[in-house]
Amino acid sequence: MKRFSQSMVGVTRGAVMLFSAFEDGGPMWTGTGPRGERVRVRFDERFMEPPVVHVSVGMWDMAGGHNQRGDISADRITEEGFESVFRTWDDTRVARVRAEWLAIGPVRYEDDFHI
Repeated sequence: MKRFSQSMVGVTRGAVMLFSAFEDGGPMWTGTGPRGERVRVRFDERFMEPPVVHVSVGMWDMAGGHNQRGDISADRITEEGFESVFRTWDDTRVARVRAEWLAIGPVRYEDDFHI
């Protein structure tokens, strides 16, 4: 469990298109084996410390003739942002994925004294 001190708690959210591979025959659509995509997301405002980040699939477009395998996560979380990561493997064909995210963490009060 992550605990916050006496600071304010900030919540921000957004969405990011991780890739669209079917138009140009990208590796997520045409490849096999382990594949992945990473996209850097920057927060509009800085947190006081790395927040808790939840990432989920907002939209996915996958071929129907194969198993649908996917793993989505947040990685390299800092006060300024994180990387949204999507991975697949074997013969899964992924045309596109949009990630939805939510970040919760400590932020400064406007009236805080800064040294």
